[in-house]
Amino acid sequence: RTMTTSIPKPLIVGTIGYAILAGAGLFLVLAGRVTGKLTHDNAGIGTVVVLISSFGMWLFWISAWMHQWHPLIAPIYEE
Repeated sequence: RTMTTSIPKPLIVGTIGYAILAGAGLFLVLAGRVTGKLTHDNAGIGTVVVLISSFGMWLFWISAWMHQWHPLIAPIYEE
């Protein structure tokens, strides 16, 4: 018997979703820079904010998902 490990599909879909969210944020920063609404310095700050916040949201989501997937503490039911 061979045991195969694979990445669960919800992790892939969620990660792609957060990557799309980060891409949309970066597009908005780029659009603000191209239209002149953001200066070069503000566009740089916006880029950092979008990347850090997207990574933070993804990390929080994946932590919550993993804790529900394999809980460390199982409830004990008493009758």
